[in-house]
Amino acid sequence: MKAANFDYHAPSTLDEALALLSHLENARVLAGGQSLMPMLNLRLGGFDHLIDLGRVAELSAIEKVSGAYKIGAMVRQREIEKFSGFEKEVPLLYQAIRYVGHQQTRNRGTIGGSICHLDPSAELPLVALTMDARLEVASTRGRRQIEFKDFFSSLLSSVLTADEILTRIYMPFSHAKDCCVFLEFSRRPADFSISSVAVVLRLDAQEKIEQLKIGIGGLGPTAVRLYQLEEKYKGEAWSESILDDILSQIKTLPGEGDLDNTAAYRNVLAQVLVKRALTQALQMNKEPVHG
Repeated sequence: MKAANFDYHAPSTLDEALALLSHLENARVLAGGQSLMPMLNLRLGGFDHLIDLGRVAELSAIEKVSGAYKIGAMVRQREIEKFSGFEKEVPLLYQAIRYVGHQQTRNRGTIGGSICHLDPSAELPLVALTMDARLEVASTRGRRQIEFKDFFSSLLSSVLTADEILTRIYMPFSHAKDCCVFLEFSRRPADFSISSVAVVLRLDAQEKIEQLKIGIGGLGPTAVRLYQLEEKYKGEAWSESILDDILSQIKTLPGEGDLDNTAAYRNVLAQVLVKRALTQALQMNKEPVHG
């Protein structure tokens, strides 16, 4: 099956793209196409106009700004994988990108496309949520910024209005002493994950928690953060009872299953992965820092 007919537009500037989006009826924006095109070919959706951002060079840059990397929405996932600065400064992103699809799809897929698609099992939205990323969106009416935690509206849906385009993602630097771990479980390498977790842990010299972040993907329509637990244990000395409490809280999280994986199974996987990730992060805290 092939997509229904539509008119194709290939603007070369962001202003041109925004103008097209503002006045064309029933238009959609194309980033890397790794999700949109299969959906079109299966006729799971349709529109009259397709606006391809592939020629908008200003959306394809990675820049260092104060406290963060400013990543253009059209930066390819393969570019993120090869970008050396992320290994030390945004290690969650560096770890997670290798789980995203296959190398062939990473050559075309973009960070902005993945974030806007908001698949609850996708790695990049989970990283953005756990890292407290900030998004810049634009329209002919102007620009605004959105905290990623406020970007979700429902399954596969965001708060973007019909005339807005995601332009940049601000990914904060990790603290030098942050121990970051990203883990996921899937049936086969490069399959969609059944469960995924992102953990950031920083302990002080007395093994008290200075920073704790726990993000979980695959439980429901959106990725989740354990904000209340993160705040509850800040300043507390790490102990096994904290881990037990975290796992107990995960058991209570609502979830959704499908034909292959029940909600209960996904929840158990989340508990296992969080325990593994925190164990790894604790071990990293105890290892000497070199360099």
